Amino acid sequence: MITKRTFLPSTQPVRSGAEPTEDHHDDPETARQSRREPQTKRPTAQGQHRPTARPPARSDLGLLRRALGEARTYRRRIIALFALSLLAAPLALLGPVPLKMAVDNVLGLQPLSGLSDALIPEWFQASTSRLLWLAAVLQVLIVLLIQLQSATSTVWTTSIVERLSLEFRARLLQHAQRMSFAFHDERGTADSIYRIQYDAPAISNLAVMTMIPFITSAFTLVAMVYVVVTIDWQLAVVALAISPALYLLARGYQQRMRPRYREVKRLESSALAVVQEVLTSFRVVKSFGTEDRENRRYETRSWESAQARIQLAVAEGAFGVLISVIAAIGTALVLYVGVRNVQAGVLTLGALLLVLAYVGQLYTPLKTISRKVASLQNQLTSAGRVFDLIDELPEVLERPNAQPLDRAHGNIQLVNVSFSYQPEQPVLSGLSFEVEPGTKLGIAGQTGTGKTTLVGLLTRFYDVDSGSIQLDGTDIRDYRLKDLRAQFAIMPQEPLLFSTSIRENIAYARPGASMAEIVDAAQAAGAAGFIAALPEGYDTLVGERGMHLSGGERQRISLARAFLKDAPILILDEPTSSVDLDTEAEIMDALAALMDQRTTFMIAHRLSTLQSCDVILRLRALAENGPGAERSD
Repeated sequence: MITKRTFLPSTQPVRSGAEPTEDHHDDPETARQSRREPQTKRPTAQGQHRPTARPPARSDLGLLRRALGEARTYRRRIIALFALSLLAAPLALLGPVPLKMAVDNVLGLQPLSGLSDALIPEWFQASTSRLLWLAAVLQVLIVLLIQLQSATSTVWTTSIVERLSLEFRARLLQHAQRMSFAFHDERGTADSIYRIQYDAPAISNLAVMTMIPFITSAFTLVAMVYVVVTIDWQLAVVALAISPALYLLARGYQQRMRPRYREVKRLESSALAVVQEVLTSFRVVKSFGTEDRENRRYETRSWESAQARIQLAVAEGAFGVLISVIAAIGTALVLYVGVRNVQAGVLTLGALLLVLAYVGQLYTPLKTISRKVASLQNQLTSAGRVFDLIDELPEVLERPNAQPLDRAHGNIQLVNVSFSYQPEQPVLSGLSFEVEPGTKLGIAGQTGTGKTTLVGLLTRFYDVDSGSIQLDGTDIRDYRLKDLRAQFAIMPQEPLLFSTSIRENIAYARPGASMAEIVDAAQAAGAAGFIAALPEGYDTLVGERGMHLSGGERQRISLARAFLKDAPILILDEPTSSVDLDTEAEIMDALAALMDQRTTFMIAHRLSTLQSCDVILRLRALAENGPGAERSD
């Protein structure tokens, strides 16, 4: 029973948006709006304050290092891929060799020299026809090797990137599930979905698809420069003269495009939010006939993001054109100087063709590096958004050395509990009472007085700002979170079913339950009759959110789930508000059996629903009149 000594005011005057709840209690959208101020601070479980503003911008180098750190579990595969990618440099150097051989040694009748003379047998060198055949065969083999290296590298890259993306997405989802209700109320689920699904691959892209080609291109560039210098150092200087222009162009592009990528991500996330809101509130949209208005809202936001993407495409296209023009200017300069050297007898025609081929390949890594620096901004923007999410600390934290809890007796005591979603907007203030094991406590009160918030504090969906909640004499913050929540079976007003079978929905709290246990739970909940009448029985798919079943049937499945969980404490949030009177009577009969020997918290607007309770706790705003809570036996 509730003790008679501790009824302190439960609420201060409630302002609009003071408490987020479901649509039957407190308006979540109002609460979210009230929490979107950028510098708002909320107390954590340790009494500290965490700003909800976005973390400060990270440096590009810091983001790259962290992305590489996230990929460390695949370092052996990445090293192997890197080694394979490095083969591109020597293969690229071999590419023009058959052409030089055909021009200088076959057509020009010049003898082989250097490494070619040492590697090619004299039998080939003795005949120009055999040497021509050798050049043709080498050309085919080199192209084949280049294509094999490229194809193998592509397959390995795709495999590593997809595995890394999958693992990181799963990690992000796990982290998002650890965040408190307050975080998701404030941020919105669409934003988290966008970061998990679309931003997360940036980590693997940075670690694999950006860094490896970047480093490989640098090696190729050094090799090409060395070879060109050995052939004609003047041509090497001319070829590299465009490098400063490429660097300045890439640097300017990087600084201008980073904010644009951020804006595109924000707009795309906003458009996704509209889709999620419409599809999850489809019945409301249909009932008010607002499909066209929602379409226009989606089209408006999508067009904004499309325009931003188009602007990015224009900027990227212009950047590519400028890079190609600068490279073409460099090639033209090399061609001019090279021809003059051939005319002066300083350089052979074959050597000029070789240099021109190498210069073309020299500009390829230069353009790759420049473009990677540019595209890097998109990946870094996504990586920053992902790390912003993963660096968010859950407001509800498990204390070090938290105690395990097998099965609670069900004694619950609130001592001077206060809670608010916003500073200076308390929802509960100085609330104290005690519930003995097995007590059925009814909670009544108008919307906004803290009913749903109160039971949310019991399960640590939120943590109290001050005071304590004790379970069997121990502060609930001293228990392991998983063990604590295992003590509660919750029935919300709107039963939440998953788009799987009836059997899986009943066994959701105990996936390892036997079929006999599932059937017993359904019988106890009064659900066995209608389940047996279904064509596929317990294997019947309930549809998205259980929409293939009626409201009463969904409620009974939810009740069967609670029976199967067999928790010592029940939280019933308006368990019969969405059913007719006959169904309500049947559900209340089943609930009576479920509540037997269990500590129960039942929220209801209709006092008739609370008739079976031992004690009724009425919550009201302090501004109405007098204390905010009173007891009725």
